[in-house]
Amino acid sequence: MKLMIFAAAVLFLVVGIPVLIAKQISKYFKRKTTIVEGSAKIKGEYFDRVNGGEWTLIPNLIVTEGLAHILNVSLGSTAKPANYFLALFTGATAPAANWTASNFASVASEIVSLTEGYTSATRPQWSPTNTATGSIDNMTTVASVTIATATSLNVTGAALLTNSTRGGTTGVLVSATKYASARTFQNGDIYEIGYRVSLTV
Repeated sequence: MKLMIFAAAVLFLVVGIPVLIAKQISKYFKRKTTIVEGSAKIKGEYFDRVNGGEWTLIPNLIVTEGLAHILNVSLGSTAKPANYFLALFTGATAPAANWTASNFASVASEIVSLTEGYTSATRPQWSPTNTATGSIDNMTTVASVTIATATSLNVTGAALLTNSTRGGTTGVLVSATKYASARTFQNGDIYEIGYRVSLTV
């Protein structure tokens, strides 16, 4: 009987304790993994105003192509584009994750007219200021366009891309937003647009 008890004790020491230790180690790393996963959040938001009025904040969607671009440029081997540009559109469709630079102009109905749109030949440039925090934006030097229209112009949203060509289908679409209510402009109105990207933990 003593021999059996002794054998059982030895078996527990050889097999049981390592198994218990392995289980505890596994639980520990699972807890650590859970803490790491999902702890970082990225978001973007647009700001706009007309003729120097009050700023309005509009949340946006950073599309899949935009997320991949941000990761590839910041942590991968993709070269950063020379500049980023803002586009305006008139479509009624809400931005979707599968929007890309190649389909943006058509699905969003981008404003490309110089007479029923805005007077700039290209999309206005987004010029952010370097940051020491978790956010970067162009609020120091906001983008600005002068509206051109014979009667009135409705703008339903904005987007951020790497291509300056109005209606262009190359480059990358970073984000887009559809306004809760359309902006209605008159000829000569000055429309200012800001954009901010924030990374929080």
